[in-house]
Amino acid sequence: MVKKIICFGEMLWDVFPKESIAGGAPMNVALHLQHLGLDVKMISKVGDDKPGRKLLAFTEKYGLNHDLIQVDKEFPTGSVLVDNQDKENIKYEIVKPVAWDHIQWSEEIDKAARNVDAIVFGSLAARNEESMETLFKLLEAPALKILDINLRPPYYTADLLDRLMTKADILKINEDELTLLADFYDLPSQMEAALEKLSELFSFELVCITLGSKGAAIYQDGEFINHPGYPVEVQDTVGSGDAFLAGFISKYLAKESPEKILDFACALGALVATFNGGTPQYKDEDIEAIKSI
Repeated sequence: MVKKIICFGEMLWDVFPKESIAGGAPMNVALHLQHLGLDVKMISKVGDDKPGRKLLAFTEKYGLNHDLIQVDKEFPTGSVLVDNQDKENIKYEIVKPVAWDHIQWSEEIDKAARNVDAIVFGSLAARNEESMETLFKLLEAPALKILDINLRPPYYTADLLDRLMTKADILKINEDELTLLADFYDLPSQMEAALEKLSELFSFELVCITLGSKGAAIYQDGEFINHPGYPVEVQDTVGSGDAFLAGFISKYLAKESPEKILDFACALGALVATFNGGTPQYKDEDIEAIKSI
């Protein structure tokens, strides 16, 4: 049976000086999961405006279900203003307030939450009280809860991270985020020991860490499993981590071994890095071709 997944959080436009690109980590993960054949619903909110309509049209091309995407009459569709003139020091502003800051609980969400296998969420969508309340209500559902922590200063606090990680069964982080968590929780400097302590503190089933060009690793049940990643000619790393997470989730829910989970997730993340943009179209054989490198 096809697994049912809810992705909660931001969907937005990354606004560059010369173009705007559809984005938001939860939305990217949802689109990749949809592409991989899972039954996905996105909980978010867009404005009743042209950017919102364009965002809905963009996701519709991927077949993403819109039943739980709300439309706000007051707040605009989310955007991130990107200044990339200095390639070594890219600046961005995550505009606030926007529609996805005001996701409201609904009967439709309540019904969907009663019949879902996994919920994917992050910290950014909890920056505003209204969406945060909806998220924590959603996290009462009896489903596997996957936290893609996605730290974006200044939109998190130690208290918020405590609350989010307490609800999570699986934690996905990157190296920079591990460094930040190490400061909060006095973690050991050695990676494996740090992941072990995090797992103990929050009773995670599994912690997954992405390591950029060095691949990724999993800590689960006292075992540390790593994958060196696949070397590719990188066009754009935007969305590569989101693709990795989608690949990870698809294989985890299929009860594959940690080694196979990492292999597939690393291949998909590497594949997406060979394209411009975070949600390119690809085929199963494209993923297999990466594995043959």
